[in-house]
This record gives sequence, C-alpha cells and structure tokens, in this order.
Amino acid sequence: MSALNEDQVSDAVLSVTPTGDFNPPLASFRERLSWALYDFANTVFSMNIATLYFAAWLVADLGHSNTLYATVNGIASALVVVSIPVFGAISDATQRRKPWVVGFTLIACASTVVMAILGQTGLPLIGEGVTAPGTSQLIRPGIALFGVLAAFTIANYAYQGAQPFYNAMMPELVPVDHRGRLSGMGAALGYVGSITGVLLTFPFFTGAMPILGTIPDRVIGFLRSAVPFTTHGGRVSTFVPTALLFLLFSLPLFLFCRDHNALHGKRRVAWREAFRDVRQTLDEAKKYPGTMRFILTSFLYQDAMGTIIANMALYAIFAMGFVKGSEATLFVILTVPAVIGAYGIGKLVDRFGPKRTLSWVLVSWIVLLFSMIVAPSRSAFWIVGACIGLIYGGVSTAERPLLLSLVPDVEAGRFFSLMVLSSRAAAVVGPFVWALAVDGLTPLVGTGIAYRAGVVTVAIGMALALWMLRHVPDNFASTARAQ
Repeated sequence: MSALNEDQVSDAVLSVTPTGDFNPPLASFRERLSWALYDFANTVFSMNIATLYFAAWLVADLGHSNTLYATVNGIASALVVVSIPVFGAISDATQRRKPWVVGFTLIACASTVVMAILGQTGLPLIGEGVTAPGTSQLIRPGIALFGVLAAFTIANYAYQGAQPFYNAMMPELVPVDHRGRLSGMGAALGYVGSITGVLLTFPFFTGAMPILGTIPDRVIGFLRSAVPFTTHGGRVSTFVPTALLFLLFSLPLFLFCRDHNALHGKRRVAWREAFRDVRQTLDEAKKYPGTMRFILTSFLYQDAMGTIIANMALYAIFAMGFVKGSEATLFVILTVPAVIGAYGIGKLVDRFGPKRTLSWVLVSWIVLLFSMIVAPSRSAFWIVGACIGLIYGGVSTAERPLLLSLVPDVEAGRFFSLMVLSSRAAAVVGPFVWALAVDGLTPLVGTGIAYRAGVVTVAIGMALALWMLRHVPDNFASTARAQ
C-alpha cells in the first residue's frame, strides 16, 4: 500500500513551485521515465519498512510497545517539519533538487542496511519465518536496539526528506499541460512498486511468495546466501533486500535526470525568510475563506489515515490473528482496488466537485473503520480492507482540487507547502494517540479489544474531519450555479 502512504499528499511542496510564465519544453522520455521510476523505488521502502515489516518486527516479534514505535516514527516526522523550511531555502537559492534526492536516498538505504546488521547481530532471532531460532548477539542487546531505532529514525526521515525535492523536479521536465500525465505515470509506478517490493522481499521473510506459495529450499538458500544479513529469515531479513531495491530503482534518476535551471556561484540563502514565509502563509490564509479551516481538516484526516496504515499490519496480527506473514499478502491484494478507486473517484470529483466527493470519502472511511472493529472473521476483514483500498486514493484525488478552489493559482505552491507541513505534524500526533490507547488498555481488556479501541480513536479523527469540512466553502458548486 505505499501506494497507500502519507507522502502522496501533494506534488507541489516547499516554496519551490514555479509561477508566472515558467513553462519548460518537454524533456526526453528517458529522463521523464527515470524521474517517474523514483516513485517505484521509494514506495518499496514505504511499503516494506514504514508500513509492513519494521513495526511488526519491533512489536510482534521483539515484544516492544506501540509507544516505542510511535516515538521513533514521530521523531522522524518532527524532524521533517523542522527542516523543510531550511532545506527549501537552500534549494530555492541554488535551484538544485537532484543532489538532495540523491543524498537523502543514499542515507535511507545505508541506514536500512544498518538496521539489518544490528538486528541480526545484536537482537534475538525470533518471530515468523526464522529458520535458526535463538540469538546471534555479537553486540549487547540494549546497544543494538538503540542503534536499530536510531537507524530507523534516520532512514525514515531521509525517505520523507527526499520527497519534496523529488516532486520539485517535475516542473522542469514537462510543460504545464503535461504535468498531470507525468504525475500519473509516477503514481502508477508507485502502486506497482509497492506490490513488487513485497513480492521480491517476502521470500527472505518466510521462504514463500504471497499468493504463489512455497519456494524450493535450494532457491531460498541461494537467495539468502547471495544477499547478506538474510540468512536466518524473519522480518529483519527483508531490510537489506529492501535497501537494495530502493537503490536499484533510484539509479535511473541518479544517472539520467538533471537540474535544468541550477544556478551557479555563491547564492544568498534566505534562512529567516523561509520560516517567515510559513508564518506569513498562515496569516494570509485568513484572506481566503475556508482555507485555514481546510488545512486543519486535512490535519485530522491525514492524522487518521497515516495512523491506521502505519498500524494495519499490527492490527491484522493482534486483532485478527493473521500469521506467517499473511498480513503481507493482505497488503499486496488491497493495493489493486486502490488503483481502481483513485481513477473512479477522480471522475466523481469532475462531476460533483471536490468538497462533496471528499465528504463522501470521509463518510466511507468512518463506516469502514467501524466495520473493521466489528469484523467477526478474517474473511470479513479482507472485505473491509478491500473497500479501504478502494477509497484510499480518494483523499489525495479530492483534496488538491479542493485547495485550488480556495486560493489563487499563483499562490497554490505556498498553501500546498503548508498542507505538507500539516500532514507531517499529523504523523507525529496520531501514532501517539493510537499507542496510548492500545498500550494502556491491553493489560485491562486484552490485546484484541485494545487494538479495536485504537481503531475507534482513528474513526473519531475522521468524524471530526468530516465535521470541520462541512463549513469549508464549496466553490465548485458556486461556479456550477453561475454557469
């Protein structure tokens, strides 16, 4: 599900969205495809590390708390919130995007490998798919755990940090009337990447393939001997393959993309102005009715969506009893309806307007979250999950045109940047609320009920977002009546 991930909030981020008459010629197909393939690459990391394997390894295999996972996840997002204005100022001053993407990607890949090394040499080898139970503790467990958590925080931060600069490369590759197509190509490859990442790393986990079943022992033995720190299997053995795939599919961007408008020579970096612009944007939002309210609305639903997706694997394991990596099969299959849903909801936006469509999507989220809570069996949970996949892409599909209906086009980049900051802040709050509910209730009511209570907190967030959205102006409806 990177495809189901919080970083597809917007293609316009920071204060780097060009305005005015900026309309470059069409770059070569090789360069455009190389750019779009980075969406494929980063969703491998997003699905495998940020969503599927790490949280389950830390909580389900090693027995640590949801609060610990929420803490390291929140630190990474908080660092993004703090650093976006600073790095955006540097990027604006030099008009260089690619070095940031390359640097952050290499840091994310290297940190993911460090996670695997420390995990396999300092922590117990336990959990589903492990072929050699016990430990291989060459490093003291306490030191190893601290190192793993630090490496995950850095990897997650670097993965998120690359996104704004990657998105900011797009306007230099195509003229205005081709941006939708290039963005769509990247989004489509992102869905493919999330599925491919799970399929190619899953054999290192359990020795099988989702849906296809068991792989011959000699093939698994060859794979695990060829890729370091995967010998014993288990979720930790997916980390190095994930890093390698992330790097491999990033190479086309590294090799064939360039900064077309890079400025040379010493440039003044507007540090103070970068932070002042954020405050100024908040102040100017008051000039456009409903804009600030919509930013707060987006905080609530992004908070809810990010929380449930980050914890979906844990919910499947602890509340629904999924075993032996079957939660990975769930994520692979549920990505398919996400592709269909995003396209269909786009049609609804064009016909009924972004506000009405977003309202319907939020209502659907609330209904499905409560359906998840009462789902009596894994079969019912599969159905609910498929429906969630169907509506997941609807939020980003509707929110972008809704924001554009509230603010002038020439200022859209600043407000998209503000929405990105809002979504990153939401990624700090939501997981902590979930963790406090689950960890606090588990000793009192048991694991299954505690995890269902966690979903209740997410549903409440969605309900508040729907209530906030009611008072956001529907400029689409006003325009339709005027015509």
